[in-house]
Amino acid sequence: MAANQMLVLKELRGRFGVHRIVDLAAAAGGDAALARMPWCHRVLLENVLRQPDAARVAAARDSLVAWPASARSTAEIDFVPLRILMHDTTCGPALVDIAAMRDALAEAGGDPNQLNPAVPVASSVDHSVALDRTGSPDALAYNMKVELSRNAERYRFMKWAGEALRGFRVYPPGTGIMHTLNLERLASVVTTRMSDGVSWALPDTLVGTDSHTPMVNGIGVLGWGVGGIEAEGVMFGLPVSLRIPEVFGVRLEGALRPGTSVTDLALVVTERLRNAGVAGEFVEFFGPGVAALSASERAVVANMAPEYGASTGCFPIDTRTLDYLRATGRGDEKLALIEAYARVNGLWYDAAATPTYTQVIEIALERISPSLAGPRRPHDRFDAADAPRVLGAALRGIPEPRSSSAQAIPADAVAIAAITSCTNTTDMGLLITAGLLARNARSKGLAPPPWVKTSLAPGSPAAARRLSRVGLLTDLEALGFAIAGYGCTTCIGNSGPLHDDLNAAIERGAAEPVAVLSGNRNFPGRVHAQIDSALLASPAMVVAYALAGRALVDVTHDVLGTDPHGQPVRLRDIWPDPAAIDAAVAAATDPSDVAAAAAEAEAAGPWRELSAPATPRFAWDPASTYLRRPPFVRFVDPCEHPLACDGTLIAYPLLVLGDDITTDHISPAGAIPPASDAGRWLIEHGDDPRDLNVYAARRGNFEVMLRGLFTNRTAINQLCPEAPPGHTVHAPSGETLPVWRAAQRYAQDDLPVVILAGERYGAGSSRDWAAKGAQMLGVRAIVAASFERIHRSNLIGMGVLPLQMPRGWCASALNVVPGDRLEIDFDLATLAPRAELGLRLRRRTGEVSYGRACVLLDTERDVELIRAGGIIALILGRSLGSGRDRSGGESWQ
Repeated sequence: MAANQMLVLKELRGRFGVHRIVDLAAAAGGDAALARMPWCHRVLLENVLRQPDAARVAAARDSLVAWPASARSTAEIDFVPLRILMHDTTCGPALVDIAAMRDALAEAGGDPNQLNPAVPVASSVDHSVALDRTGSPDALAYNMKVELSRNAERYRFMKWAGEALRGFRVYPPGTGIMHTLNLERLASVVTTRMSDGVSWALPDTLVGTDSHTPMVNGIGVLGWGVGGIEAEGVMFGLPVSLRIPEVFGVRLEGALRPGTSVTDLALVVTERLRNAGVAGEFVEFFGPGVAALSASERAVVANMAPEYGASTGCFPIDTRTLDYLRATGRGDEKLALIEAYARVNGLWYDAAATPTYTQVIEIALERISPSLAGPRRPHDRFDAADAPRVLGAALRGIPEPRSSSAQAIPADAVAIAAITSCTNTTDMGLLITAGLLARNARSKGLAPPPWVKTSLAPGSPAAARRLSRVGLLTDLEALGFAIAGYGCTTCIGNSGPLHDDLNAAIERGAAEPVAVLSGNRNFPGRVHAQIDSALLASPAMVVAYALAGRALVDVTHDVLGTDPHGQPVRLRDIWPDPAAIDAAVAAATDPSDVAAAAAEAEAAGPWRELSAPATPRFAWDPASTYLRRPPFVRFVDPCEHPLACDGTLIAYPLLVLGDDITTDHISPAGAIPPASDAGRWLIEHGDDPRDLNVYAARRGNFEVMLRGLFTNRTAINQLCPEAPPGHTVHAPSGETLPVWRAAQRYAQDDLPVVILAGERYGAGSSRDWAAKGAQMLGVRAIVAASFERIHRSNLIGMGVLPLQMPRGWCASALNVVPGDRLEIDFDLATLAPRAELGLRLRRRTGEVSYGRACVLLDTERDVELIRAGGIIALILGRSLGSGRDRSGGESWQ
């Protein structure tokens, strides 16, 4: 477990046995020194102290302990998580890469069996479920059946991986969203490991291939999201290399008022931290108000970390943590170990403690008001009462229909009302509140109008048992909120078709629909391709908007409907009493629910009956439209390195983009239109044009993903702003072509290309295809005003250089035109973290603009990855170098 000789160790004894632990106080120089460190830094300290390189351990320890003196550091540390968590739409592409790496290794004379995870990997299979049917009690069974039929090939592939790869486990369909699965079943908070015959106790840590991995921080487990590409490195033994993170402290005081929810708090936190400029830092919550939040409520706030710009949002361990673990079926012996370890080793929460933070932001919980966010960004929070004003400014002002019928579709129709996403459905208090609101609305005779597509997709099947126990599932079903799946569904765009009459109104320009969901993101087109405006809300507010049927209303005060006596009904008339909420939560909860629901889901016949090959190498089907061996999985010859040049890289801009280009804009996730280039390719290869599935399900097919790049209709390419989405100008010929075709033309002529972009490039989901796509387009570098952390790491992992645009430059204001070229003074051999490179924009007219661009490589490992040509090439090179001995010598693993 720990090869270095620097550790101060002690024993932890109790009813849980005897375990060796690292003495953090001794490592930090005493209890007082440890108390100055943020709790998240204490976990990092414990992690680095158990690593084998004594010199690096000493440097990392000294830097972490010294951090409180200035609350900043440029020192680099290695983080070695105990496990990796994935879901099918990120796991699938990673497994495709691994299958292709096994092929490449075998073809080069190596042993494909040596490529196995060095740390345990768990993957869920519910991320991609789509809502083909909603609003009826049979919706769940129907959608699961369709999902299994639609994705059988992908599921067989995952089953192959579960058999072929040691340390890889698949949790089958129906077991829940990865983050809820993590909270309810996988997270141990404090775990034990055997090493050289000795049992160690240590903090549970992980990385996950989804930006909302920090949800588990709500119960005191340190983890954050990485891209699938970076996860592949961790999977094969590479540590996560990072600069010691700055930590924003959020001091919470007081308690939430009746009528408000933790969703409202999460939206306020998101607004406040984005305004404070959080961009990749850690966030930690402290102060007396922390104790007023249950662990599942804390998880709601932690889940939104990527939305407020943080790598992770941490809550320390306390009695609320133990309460949650007990309620989800963890045993008393396990709880005793967690409490004893956390108290002895400085990880137990102290409400009076004041660790050192880079910056402190104070939030008074009693001042939180009912909130919404949107209509196009998750950090644009506003009071729910202001919805008519905010949405009125965002919508185009389509006139009301002339019909006076109560069932006429309004211009501001709520098209989707979805209780969805791990963010808010994992907390039973939020679900119970929505259920009681539905019960009260039902008793008043209220129901959503027919154009509203209602759905309920909890984070795990345990929620169904709990809602049923107190009769609330029946009330929700009566209003159309029947359980339709246990996946992300609407939150990631798998919302299925809209109501037919509403579709017709949209097509004739008579409606501009709005979605309301209890999710975490609302970028234009994300929730549904026909919807640009979406509001993030608590589950109860989703029900309220469903009843109203219109978006330009103040649901907190306006009439939602009329009762059988013709009397108006407002939200205050049906909002549940706080005591009723608490009583229902208590009555609904049974600690056996999680294990029982999981066992039932895992025993489902269709998954067990799926056949899968049992071979060390995957047998690719050349006719497959889901799984194809990707061309970027290969050894990289240094002489053919994409960034090799004679000192200046000269490239044409392939795209020039503005601010807030998210991974949704870069790599789509929704339904594949038959008329799109991706759709035509699938149809040409035999797929049914009526059911082409979603892009997220096709991430194992590079042909489809390549054709979908940048086709989001709100991703405007300033080289040809009037062209269809996903097009650019091929400068040498002047032709306007699909981006992927133009990229092929540039590659045929051996002409490098770059992308120019504005602020927050790559925000949103940790979608590795947003970086793989750039590599496949031949993009050597992306020059942006700023990058979202995970996407920047993914680009580095694919060997694409991220550069910060020179001071004073703005992609939108540069007025780049086809034929302009970018010249980057660049030497791969002397590349260094945060180096500055000369940059010239040479106009086709001969004019030149000069600047200095910062290389956004934070660590030496980032530099190593760029020099290697990306993480896949690095893993292949190391595997072949250490495992080529055919005499049976030990492989790299």
